[in-house]
Amino acid sequence: MILVKNLHKQYGHGPSAVQALKGIDLKVEEGEFIAIMGRSGSGKSTLLRILGLLDMPSGGEVQIDGINALKLTEKEKARFRLQMLGYVFQEHSLIAELSVLENVYLPAVSDLANTNYKQRAKEILEIVGLKDRVRHYPSEISGGEQQRVAIARALMNQPKTLFADEPTASLDADSSKVVLDLFSKLNKDLKQTIVMVTHEPEDRQYVDRVVWMKDGRIVNHG
Repeated sequence: MILVKNLHKQYGHGPSAVQALKGIDLKVEEGEFIAIMGRSGSGKSTLLRILGLLDMPSGGEVQIDGINALKLTEKEKARFRLQMLGYVFQEHSLIAELSVLENVYLPAVSDLANTNYKQRAKEILEIVGLKDRVRHYPSEISGGEQQRVAIARALMNQPKTLFADEPTASLDADSSKVVLDLFSKLNKDLKQTIVMVTHEPEDRQYVDRVVWMKDGRIVNHG
């Protein structure tokens, strides 16, 4: 599903250059739920952003579903991200002026061939337990519910892989459990591939495998 070979990322040049990634090799199988863990500054989020085609490495290769993703043009990458990848971040990034339903189906509006996007959005909101919130606005629901809306939005275009960067960092313990239970359900019931960055030790119970990072390297594949 995802194959990474000798991935490097350098910020800056000369003596002050920072080596964020130092030769990463990684394979993620289709339908796998993995957590990338390690101390702050270990390179977790940098790796996730490159896997999600949100950043470019200094060297190396990233294959997603058999495609050398780093060789795509910027236009091709944009289309690939929209059709193949989903993203959930610590910040919900919902549009305050749009309803929950509108926030969820927003990624599908540009697809003129898709005339069933509103119905699909309603179905996804039912999966994430928010079918009674479709007409609410972000300010009218809790932080945990907002994050579930963000997850529903990420699933709108049926992505091959869902990337989550510290998705529960801003949530309380109860809301965090709801979100992680949801990820587990999506993985088990829908066979959704999920790559999640987290620093919470208790999150390990939800995943198939933990990839440990230290100083820009993978030190344990789990």
